[in-house]
Amino acid sequence: METATAESYQEWVAARDWVRVRADLAGDTTFMVWQGAVYSFVPQEPRRHLFNIVGMSAARCVPHPESGWYFLSRELTFYLDPETNTVGDRWRNPWTQEVLTVIPVANDPVQGLFRREVPAQVRATTTTFQFDLFPYYANPLASDPRFGEYSPQPLYQAVELFKLTVATADLKEQESSTIRDVQLYWSRIGPWLPWMKMGDRPGYLIYSASGQKAFEVAALPRLLQEQLQRLPHYCEAPTTYRDGADMTSWLYFQEHFEAYLAGETFPL
Repeated sequence: METATAESYQEWVAARDWVRVRADLAGDTTFMVWQGAVYSFVPQEPRRHLFNIVGMSAARCVPHPESGWYFLSRELTFYLDPETNTVGDRWRNPWTQEVLTVIPVANDPVQGLFRREVPAQVRATTTTFQFDLFPYYANPLASDPRFGEYSPQPLYQAVELFKLTVATADLKEQESSTIRDVQLYWSRIGPWLPWMKMGDRPGYLIYSASGQKAFEVAALPRLLQEQLQRLPHYCEAPTTYRDGADMTSWLYFQEHFEAYLAGETFPL
């Protein structure tokens, strides 16, 4: 194991090699899988272990006609009972005692464009890509009075911290179209989810998860395999870039609010 004092430095890695880390130069679907926990963080209150989570992203990269690579993906994350580790379609809010419909993450599409080199911390045996993201934009639910009890804050603000680690030797070896052994570490601090119906109560959610790259549905956790039998669309990544905003849990809640009120099972 490398120590904190091991020699390391930042390099700029070609977008082509970043595609090998996150996806596959051949354009095939690859998966990133994660498992972890979600905690509450409320000032002057002990944390609560609200959920375990298991999720996946089905992704591919395709060349941009001018330069760079389109990143095309769709993702699922399920909120599990922390005691039984099972998926439930109802959740009792421990602050209000109200029983609410659970809406897993079902974001389709999640996409982007890599045009330039990507920074990485390069060590003798491992290379780590670190992405610290701070989304901050107008809350799409805030202007609609229907959502006053669910998400009234005028701004959406969160922190997403990603680290992906690969063997430096795998990164420098140029013959393979993809790097198979990729480790993911993900932390998130964000607002209450709309379906939790927390209104303007103070506090945040803290996500802590880790995972790895996979290449077929059979390699995914059993829970995801079972869910994908009902949701086969998520077994493959999108094939083309779509104009418009990425799907988020907030936009999904807005789009399917009536189904949420009706107590339907999600994802639809």
